[in-house]
Parts: sequence; C-alpha cells; structure tokens
Amino acid sequence: MDMPAHPYAGSGAYPPSYYAATANPAPLRPRLEGRVETDVCIVGGGYSGLSATISLLEREHKVTLIEGARIGWGASGRNGGQIVNGLNAGLHVFRKRFGDDTARFVAGLVNEGGDIIRDRVARYDIACDLKQGNVFAAFNARHMRELSEKRDLWASYGLDNFQMLDRAQIRDHAATDAYAGGMIDHRGGHMHPLNLALGEAAAVETLGGTIHEMSPVIFADTHRDRPLIRTADGEVEARTLILCGNAYLKGVLPNLESRVMPVSTQIMATEPLGADRAKALMPADTCVEDVRYILDYYRISADNRLLFGGGSVYGGTDPKDIKAKLLGAMLRLFPDLKGTKIDHAWSGNFALSFLRVPQMGRIGDNTYFAQGYSGHGVVGSHLFGHILAEAIHGDLTRFDTFAGMPWLPFPGGRTFRVPYSVLGAWWYATRDRLGV
Repeated sequence: MDMPAHPYAGSGAYPPSYYAATANPAPLRPRLEGRVETDVCIVGGGYSGLSATISLLEREHKVTLIEGARIGWGASGRNGGQIVNGLNAGLHVFRKRFGDDTARFVAGLVNEGGDIIRDRVARYDIACDLKQGNVFAAFNARHMRELSEKRDLWASYGLDNFQMLDRAQIRDHAATDAYAGGMIDHRGGHMHPLNLALGEAAAVETLGGTIHEMSPVIFADTHRDRPLIRTADGEVEARTLILCGNAYLKGVLPNLESRVMPVSTQIMATEPLGADRAKALMPADTCVEDVRYILDYYRISADNRLLFGGGSVYGGTDPKDIKAKLLGAMLRLFPDLKGTKIDHAWSGNFALSFLRVPQMGRIGDNTYFAQGYSGHGVVGSHLFGHILAEAIHGDLTRFDTFAGMPWLPFPGGRTFRVPYSVLGAWWYATRDRLGV
C-alpha cells in the first residue's frame, strides 16, 4: 500500500526507534475510504484510543478506530515503557487545588491504569516483555524527604505499594554511587510500549472492531447530533465521537489543541550488553526514574540493552543530536559504559497541561476527548480511555468528576507558553542542582 504525504508524520511510517526495530509483526490496516456509519468513532490509535475501543467492544458497541499514521506511532509507541502509577500531578496537588474529596477520588484509581495493562496483557496474550517494579531515585536529602512525604500521603489514602530504599538498597536497582536512596513502587513496572499497542490493536480486531491506519483527520464537525470526521479519502458519521489525538491534533480542533503544549523527550538504546553485564548494571531488573524536574529514566530491555531517556524540549521540536544530549547523563550514572555503542536514538512528543492534570471533557453533546497526560501517559491513557468507555456506556460518574475539574491556560497563551515553561524548568533544575 502506498503511504501518502502526511500532515504531521511524514510518510506515516514508524520513526527509527529501538521499539520499531523490535516490533512484533503487525499488518498495515487499510486507509479509510468512502463513507462509514458506526456506533462510536475514535480518533487516535494510541493507548487512549485503544483502551477506550477495547472497553467499548467488551460492552458490545460497534467501534471504528481512525489512526493518522500507524498504530502507536506517537507517544504510545516511543515512550520509556515505564508503568508509573499515578497522574503527573500528585495527590497533594489534587488536595490543594480541588479538595480532599477529589484527592480521595483520585487515590482510588491511581493504580487502575497499571492494572488495566496487566489484565489486557494476560487476557489477550500480548507479548510485550512485561516486568514488575519501578523505582524513584533521589540525589539528595531533599529528594528523600519528598519521597518519604509522598509515601506517607499515599498511605494516608490506603495505598501501601511504596517502600523506601536507602543508599545501599537502591544499588540493587541501579549500580551507581549517584543516589542518596529512593523508593520502589511494587505495583509499577515496565514493558515494550509499541508491542503493547500492537497487541491491543490485535485485541480490537479479535473483538470485532475496525481499524483504519494512514488516515489523518482533516475535519471534524463535533456539534452535529451525529458527529462527523473527514479524512482525505473518506468520512465517518457516528452516534458518538472520541478524540484522542493528544499532542498530534495538528489544527483539527484549535481550541482543544491550545489547551496543551507539545513537549519532546528523547531516548536511546545501547548495543546489547550481554546478560551478565546488564544484570550487574540493574540487578533487580526494575525500571528507574529520578525525581528531578527534568529527569532521567532508564531500564534494561529484553535483549539486555540499556534504554536511557531524559530531557525535555518545550514546543515539541527534536534536538539536532539526541545521542549527544543524553550521553553525558548516562555516563555520569554509569561511567563503565564509556565507549559503549549507541544503536538507536529517537524523540517523541507528549502533551503537557499547565496544571499537569490530564484533561477529559465533552464538546457538544456527543463528542468526548482526553488529553494532557503530561509525561505519565502510559497508565493515565489506559485509565482515561476506560473511563470514556464507561461514560459512553451510560455511567458518567467518574467522567463527570474529571470533566468538572477546571483547567488553566499557559500564561501568555500559545505565544509565550514555551519561554514561560523554559524559565520554570530552569528554576526547578537550579533547585535540583543545589539540593534546596
């Protein structure tokens, strides 16, 4: 099948990442052609759209999923592969901004996204190298205090999956002298993110759903009784429309797009290190992220590479040299890797909201959306997709709670959101360096 010129994805093919190079076999689904009528149309073949589609199909809805490029082409197929429970905004943020009842509501579901992933991997036999445990690493005493406070706050809401680690204990997870300690979430984990998305797409088709790839949406009428979306070669009219474009809406609905800012993050994969060397580097085979504002994150792949990510570029542009951007940080943690070949390096965008709270809502009567996971999209997208499906199936309880949370625009609007965010990042990075 020819791949047409694409408004945001080039040819629409996967970027040259480690994940694309090791993806499980998957068919290229047909482009949307002609007119289709369906019960629910979902735009976006990442985790949010896939999660909503599966939950709706399990409830016997007729669903058509439209993806502009390939399944998992965006953040869902490029991310760090870490199952980090919670939403980017911590429970203390929800309690401060929205009250204790809302914080208690969020606490009741912060582990649910990871549980949805594990359930689907088991139920649909998805081969994605799923492993347990993620670690938060602290560089100094202030970081340790913050982690301890987070553990105590989660425990106050009945969540007991965190355990503090001292300087010696964290070396079981990362063999570096850089950390003062950390904290492990026993209900976290990591996996091959693109293979998870591809396995979920296969589950969609097993359940009777329809997927169209290479079909970027160029128009959406969200205020009709039956919403309509249009691509270059076809259109879909549905009883209900769900928009899950996140950082890749690209002009289809400017008012929705302006609520978030694209931010790129980068990852690289070393050459295979061998089983012994990989185990010496990360003995427990968990994944690690540090707790700085601009953080590093890493884990060992199924074929014993170190996958190392970090950095942020506000506005969503790619750095000129990803390897150069990340190599110094990797070697500061693991100097013994000096001279190790880097086989893959790539970048991808996530959608950042000003409050770091994911956004869920409705446009008109029959169009729903979810976006703005702010770097915690692996679990947040699975959770929000499931909640969208609940709402469409008739239970609006959890949807209404999230949809009712106010959102704030970036100061200065679209013109100044990047310099504002860069200034804020500089301030927090300076505090991290000084340990204050």
